[in-house]
Amino acid sequence: MKNPSSQITISAFILASALMAAGCTTTSEAPGRRSLATMKADQSATTPDQALELLRDGNVRFVSGKPVRRDVLHDQKITAAGQYPHSVILSCIDSRAPAETIFDTGLGDIFNARVAGNIADPDLVGSIEFACAVAGAKLVLVVGHSNCGAVKGACDGVQLGNLTGLLDKIRPAVAAVRDVPGEHNSKNHAFVEAVGELNVRQTVAQILEMSPVLRELEKAGKIKVAGCIYDLETGHVRFLSAVQP
Repeated sequence: MKNPSSQITISAFILASALMAAGCTTTSEAPGRRSLATMKADQSATTPDQALELLRDGNVRFVSGKPVRRDVLHDQKITAAGQYPHSVILSCIDSRAPAETIFDTGLGDIFNARVAGNIADPDLVGSIEFACAVAGAKLVLVVGHSNCGAVKGACDGVQLGNLTGLLDKIRPAVAAVRDVPGEHNSKNHAFVEAVGELNVRQTVAQILEMSPVLRELEKAGKIKVAGCIYDLETGHVRFLSAVQP
Protein backbone atom coordinates (compact mmCIF):
# COMPACT_ATOMS: atom_id res chain seq x y z
CA MET A 1 0.00 0.00 0.00
CA LYS A 2 1.32 3.41 -1.00
CA ASN A 3 2.00 6.02 1.64
CA PRO A 4 -0.59 8.88 1.26
CA SER A 5 1.93 11.48 2.38
CA SER A 6 4.34 10.36 -0.33
CA GLN A 7 1.61 10.73 -2.95
CA ILE A 8 0.87 14.28 -1.73
CA THR A 9 4.58 15.17 -1.85
CA ILE A 10 4.94 13.81 -5.39
CA SER A 11 1.78 15.67 -6.54
CA ALA A 12 3.06 18.91 -5.06
CA PHE A 13 6.41 18.44 -6.79
CA ILE A 14 4.71 17.82 -10.15
CA LEU A 15 2.53 20.93 -9.71
CA ALA A 16 5.49 23.11 -8.79
CA SER A 17 7.47 21.83 -11.77
CA ALA A 18 4.57 22.56 -14.11
CA LEU A 19 4.23 26.10 -12.77
CA MET A 20 7.95 26.78 -13.17
CA ALA A 21 7.87 25.42 -16.73
CA ALA A 22 5.04 27.80 -17.51
CA GLY A 23 7.08 30.74 -16.23
CA CYS A 24 5.35 30.90 -12.86
CA THR A 25 6.69 30.46 -9.36
CA THR A 26 5.08 29.23 -6.20
CA THR A 27 6.47 32.15 -4.20
CA SER A 28 6.31 35.88 -4.88
CA GLU A 29 9.07 38.41 -4.54
CA ALA A 30 8.80 40.55 -1.44
CA PRO A 31 7.17 43.93 -2.09
CA GLY A 32 9.50 46.88 -2.30
CA ARG A 33 9.88 49.13 0.71
CA ARG A 34 10.66 52.83 0.58
CA SER A 35 11.95 55.22 3.19
CA LEU A 36 10.50 58.69 3.71
CA ALA A 37 13.94 60.16 2.98
CA THR A 38 13.96 58.38 -0.38
CA MET A 39 10.48 59.68 -1.22
CA LYS A 40 11.59 63.21 -0.36
CA ALA A 41 14.71 62.91 -2.51
CA ASP A 42 12.72 61.43 -5.40
CA GLN A 43 10.21 64.29 -5.32
CA SER A 44 13.00 66.86 -5.32
CA ALA A 45 14.77 65.23 -8.25
CA THR A 46 11.64 64.66 -10.36
CA THR A 47 10.91 67.14 -13.15
CA PRO A 48 7.35 67.96 -14.29
CA ASP A 49 7.83 65.91 -17.46
CA GLN A 50 9.18 62.98 -15.44
CA ALA A 51 6.15 63.16 -13.15
CA LEU A 52 3.94 62.88 -16.23
CA GLU A 53 5.90 59.84 -17.39
CA LEU A 54 5.51 58.22 -13.97
CA LEU A 55 1.73 58.42 -14.37
CA ARG A 56 1.88 57.31 -18.00
CA ASP A 57 3.96 54.27 -17.04
CA GLY A 58 1.64 53.52 -14.14
CA ASN A 59 -1.36 53.40 -16.44
CA VAL A 60 0.50 50.98 -18.72
CA ARG A 61 1.07 48.71 -15.72
CA PHE A 62 -2.59 49.00 -14.71
CA VAL A 63 -3.85 48.07 -18.17
CA SER A 64 -1.42 45.15 -18.44
CA GLY A 65 -2.41 43.81 -15.04
CA LYS A 66 1.12 44.14 -13.70
CA PRO A 67 1.00 46.66 -10.86
CA VAL A 68 3.98 47.32 -8.63
CA ARG A 69 3.92 45.18 -5.49
CA ARG A 70 3.90 47.46 -2.47
CA ASP A 71 4.02 47.03 1.27
CA VAL A 72 1.04 49.29 1.93
CA LEU A 73 1.20 49.05 5.72
CA HIS A 74 4.88 49.98 5.64
CA ASP A 75 4.09 53.02 3.45
CA GLN A 76 1.24 53.97 5.76
CA LYS A 77 3.58 53.99 8.73
CA ILE A 78 6.41 55.98 7.16
CA THR A 79 4.15 58.57 5.49
CA ALA A 80 2.53 59.36 8.83
CA ALA A 81 5.60 61.55 9.39
CA GLY A 82 5.36 63.47 6.10
CA GLN A 83 4.40 63.41 2.44
CA TYR A 84 6.23 64.16 -0.80
CA PRO A 85 3.83 63.54 -3.73
CA HIS A 86 5.10 64.16 -7.25
CA SER A 87 1.69 65.06 -8.71
CA VAL A 88 -1.74 66.44 -7.90
CA ILE A 89 -4.72 64.96 -9.73
CA LEU A 90 -8.02 66.76 -10.29
CA SER A 91 -10.49 64.09 -11.35
CA CYS A 92 -14.18 63.19 -11.37
CA ILE A 93 -15.82 61.46 -8.40
CA ASP A 94 -16.83 58.52 -10.61
CA SER A 95 -16.32 55.31 -8.61
CA ARG A 96 -14.85 53.54 -11.65
CA ALA A 97 -11.93 55.93 -12.08
CA PRO A 98 -9.86 56.15 -8.86
CA ALA A 99 -6.60 57.87 -9.77
CA GLU A 100 -4.41 55.85 -7.41
CA THR A 101 -5.57 52.67 -9.12
CA ILE A 102 -5.58 53.65 -12.79
CA PHE A 103 -2.11 55.21 -12.44
CA ASP A 104 -0.79 52.46 -10.14
CA THR A 105 0.51 54.81 -7.47
CA GLY A 106 1.22 54.15 -3.82
CA LEU A 107 0.47 55.96 -0.58
CA GLY A 108 2.08 59.38 -0.59
CA ASP A 109 2.70 59.49 -4.36
CA ILE A 110 -0.14 61.77 -5.48
CA PHE A 111 -2.65 64.27 -4.18
CA ASN A 112 -6.13 63.45 -5.45
CA ALA A 113 -8.84 66.13 -5.57
CA ARG A 114 -12.17 64.77 -6.81
CA VAL A 115 -15.37 66.53 -7.89
CA ALA A 116 -18.11 65.64 -10.34
CA GLY A 117 -17.11 66.70 -13.85
CA ASN A 118 -13.51 67.52 -12.80
CA ILE A 119 -14.33 71.23 -12.72
CA ALA A 120 -12.25 74.02 -11.17
CA ASP A 121 -13.42 76.36 -8.43
CA PRO A 122 -11.54 78.57 -5.94
CA ASP A 123 -11.44 75.89 -3.23
CA LEU A 124 -10.08 73.22 -5.54
CA VAL A 125 -7.55 75.60 -7.07
CA GLY A 126 -6.47 76.62 -3.58
CA SER A 127 -5.92 72.97 -2.77
CA ILE A 128 -3.79 72.60 -5.89
CA GLU A 129 -1.79 75.67 -4.88
CA PHE A 130 -1.02 73.99 -1.56
CA ALA A 131 -0.02 70.77 -3.31
CA CYS A 132 2.44 72.55 -5.60
CA ALA A 133 3.67 75.66 -3.80
CA VAL A 134 3.83 74.19 -0.31
CA ALA A 135 4.10 70.40 -0.64
CA GLY A 136 6.25 70.36 -3.77
CA ALA A 137 4.14 68.52 -6.38
CA LYS A 138 5.55 68.93 -9.90
CA LEU A 139 2.52 68.07 -12.03
CA VAL A 140 -1.12 69.11 -12.09
CA LEU A 141 -3.16 66.62 -14.11
CA VAL A 142 -6.85 67.12 -14.89
CA VAL A 143 -8.40 63.70 -15.49
CA GLY A 144 -11.69 63.43 -17.35
CA HIS A 145 -13.24 60.13 -18.33
CA SER A 146 -15.46 58.62 -20.99
CA ASN A 147 -19.22 58.44 -20.56
CA CYS A 148 -19.13 61.04 -17.76
CA GLY A 149 -22.46 61.46 -15.97
CA ALA A 150 -21.78 65.09 -15.07
CA VAL A 151 -20.99 65.90 -18.70
CA LYS A 152 -24.18 64.15 -19.79
CA GLY A 153 -26.13 66.15 -17.24
CA ALA A 154 -24.68 69.40 -18.57
CA CYS A 155 -25.50 68.34 -22.13
CA ASP A 156 -29.14 67.79 -21.13
CA GLY A 157 -29.50 70.91 -18.98
CA VAL A 158 -30.19 68.91 -15.81
CA GLN A 159 -31.20 70.87 -12.75
CA LEU A 160 -30.93 69.29 -9.30
CA GLY A 161 -30.23 71.24 -6.13
CA ASN A 162 -26.59 72.23 -5.71
CA LEU A 163 -25.64 70.08 -8.70
CA THR A 164 -27.19 72.71 -10.97
CA GLY A 165 -24.45 75.23 -10.20
CA LEU A 166 -21.74 72.62 -10.73
CA LEU A 167 -23.13 71.64 -14.14
CA ASP A 168 -23.20 75.31 -15.10
CA LYS A 169 -19.39 75.20 -15.05
CA ILE A 170 -19.45 72.50 -17.76
CA ARG A 171 -21.99 74.20 -20.01
CA PRO A 172 -19.46 76.51 -21.71
CA ALA A 173 -17.91 73.34 -23.18
CA VAL A 174 -21.37 72.14 -24.24
CA ALA A 175 -22.02 75.41 -26.05
CA ALA A 176 -18.59 75.45 -27.69
CA VAL A 177 -18.83 72.00 -29.34
CA ARG A 178 -20.62 72.69 -32.61
CA ASP A 179 -18.97 70.48 -35.22
CA VAL A 180 -20.31 67.10 -34.05
CA PRO A 181 -23.20 65.81 -36.23
CA GLY A 182 -26.46 64.72 -34.67
CA GLU A 183 -28.35 65.75 -31.57
CA HIS A 184 -26.45 67.80 -29.05
CA ASN A 185 -27.55 65.91 -25.96
CA SER A 186 -26.54 62.88 -23.90
CA LYS A 187 -27.98 60.44 -26.45
CA ASN A 188 -25.18 61.39 -28.88
CA HIS A 189 -22.08 59.53 -27.66
CA ALA A 190 -19.70 61.42 -29.95
CA PHE A 191 -21.06 64.75 -28.70
CA VAL A 192 -20.71 63.72 -25.05
CA GLU A 193 -17.09 62.63 -25.57
CA ALA A 194 -16.23 65.86 -27.44
CA VAL A 195 -17.72 67.94 -24.62
CA GLY A 196 -15.87 65.86 -22.01
CA GLU A 197 -12.52 66.45 -23.69
CA LEU A 198 -13.14 70.18 -24.15
CA ASN A 199 -14.20 70.40 -20.51
CA VAL A 200 -10.81 68.98 -19.47
CA ARG A 201 -9.00 71.49 -21.66
CA GLN A 202 -11.06 74.36 -20.28
CA THR A 203 -10.44 73.24 -16.71
CA VAL A 204 -6.69 73.22 -17.36
CA ALA A 205 -6.92 76.77 -18.70
CA GLN A 206 -9.14 77.90 -15.79
CA ILE A 207 -6.72 76.59 -13.18
CA LEU A 208 -3.99 78.82 -14.59
CA GLU A 209 -6.35 81.76 -15.09
CA MET A 210 -7.55 81.57 -11.50
CA SER A 211 -4.12 81.18 -9.88
CA PRO A 212 -1.23 83.64 -10.20
CA VAL A 213 0.67 81.28 -7.87
CA LEU A 214 0.42 78.37 -10.30
CA ARG A 215 1.09 80.58 -13.33
CA GLU A 216 4.36 81.72 -11.80
CA LEU A 217 5.39 78.17 -10.95
CA GLU A 218 4.62 77.05 -14.49
CA LYS A 219 6.45 80.03 -15.99
CA ALA A 220 9.50 79.13 -13.90
CA GLY A 221 9.36 75.53 -15.15
CA LYS A 222 8.67 74.18 -11.66
CA ILE A 223 5.31 72.63 -12.53
CA LYS A 224 3.37 71.41 -15.55
CA VAL A 225 -0.41 71.57 -15.98
CA ALA A 226 -1.88 68.94 -18.31
CA GLY A 227 -5.04 67.02 -19.11
CA CYS A 228 -6.06 63.51 -20.05
CA ILE A 229 -9.07 61.28 -20.64
CA TYR A 230 -9.55 57.88 -18.97
CA ASP A 231 -11.46 55.31 -21.02
CA LEU A 232 -13.78 53.32 -18.76
CA GLU A 233 -14.02 50.44 -21.24
CA THR A 234 -10.33 49.90 -22.00
CA GLY A 235 -8.60 51.28 -18.91
CA HIS A 236 -6.29 53.37 -21.10
CA VAL A 237 -5.49 57.00 -20.34
CA ARG A 238 -5.13 59.30 -23.36
CA PHE A 239 -2.96 62.29 -22.56
CA LEU A 240 -3.96 65.47 -24.38
CA SER A 241 -1.16 67.00 -26.41
CA ALA A 242 -2.62 70.51 -26.21
CA VAL A 243 -4.23 72.00 -23.15
CA GLN A 244 -5.79 75.20 -24.45
CA PRO A 245 -9.50 75.14 -25.30
